[in-house]
Amino acid sequence: MAQGSNFVDYVKVCCRSGKGGAGSAHLHRDKFTAKGGPDGGDGGRGGHIILKGSVNHWTLLHLKYRKHIIAADGERGGSALRSGATGKDEILEVPLGTIAKNAETGEVIFEITEDGETKILTPGGKGGLGNWHFKTPTQQTPRYSQPGMPGKEEWMILELKVLADVGLVGFPNAGKSTLLSVVSAAKPEIADYPFTTIVPNLGIVSYRDSKSFVMADIPGIIEGASEGKGLGYRFLRHIERNSVLLFMVPADTDRTIAEEYEILLRELTAYNPELIDKPRLLAITKSDMLDEELEEQMKAEVPAGIPHLFISSVTGKNIQALKDAIWKQIVG
Repeated sequence: MAQGSNFVDYVKVCCRSGKGGAGSAHLHRDKFTAKGGPDGGDGGRGGHIILKGSVNHWTLLHLKYRKHIIAADGERGGSALRSGATGKDEILEVPLGTIAKNAETGEVIFEITEDGETKILTPGGKGGLGNWHFKTPTQQTPRYSQPGMPGKEEWMILELKVLADVGLVGFPNAGKSTLLSVVSAAKPEIADYPFTTIVPNLGIVSYRDSKSFVMADIPGIIEGASEGKGLGYRFLRHIERNSVLLFMVPADTDRTIAEEYEILLRELTAYNPELIDKPRLLAITKSDMLDEELEEQMKAEVPAGIPHLFISSVTGKNIQALKDAIWKQIVG
């Protein structure tokens, strides 16, 4: 299976939590007691549907074909104040960075960001109270109890925002996939046409002294991506999770380096103005095509105020210096 079909960052599921068990209206009877008081136990809570963060999952692929998630019902209460059993919860493991939304309203309910973190997506119905709760001085033997509350059935959207230390930002064919394949063990699909990368590729980059950081090759954006053109919003949202943004402009661009950088920056800030506050680096890729004189000329085109490097993934030029610069930004 190709990597593209393995990465699923959006699923829509129908969640049905368990209904609560009914309370019991039992009256105590034994061989010594013909007309005892109420001793009906409470019904059990219906099963919740719960999301649990897991570092073992990178994608929502395992939920892609589970359209209906159903938790068990709670059991009814028994005699002698015995409570009914709680319905079994349905626990869904999800990658870190998963956001849960109500499919009907689009409201974000919560986000899972830590390993082992659990949050209730769809709560089960409460169990009904047994008749012993309703005993009063004037009503000694209530013969009624509460029914259990119904569970909920609702459509939910689970969306993944990739959690990575550095996100690669550039137009299609800026050399992002090639860089990722050189600095990590990731094997992204690489070809010289737009939108080769249609899902984020993640790679773990080894650094000095056994340190490492996660790099995400985010699909190339085009002018108008923030308005939904090209691959649009679906992929821009992955950039929100990165702590450092590495802008990549190829040396053979038709525009000036500053023009291309400004367009990329404009698209990102139109989508989410907070992205302007993230640490940024600029890599001019494919610089093995430049001689020293041409590189000096192009340095004059680099926008002011952003650290930059001329790199080549093919020859390895300045790759270690780039890693150093990224690490410096990550650790602040």
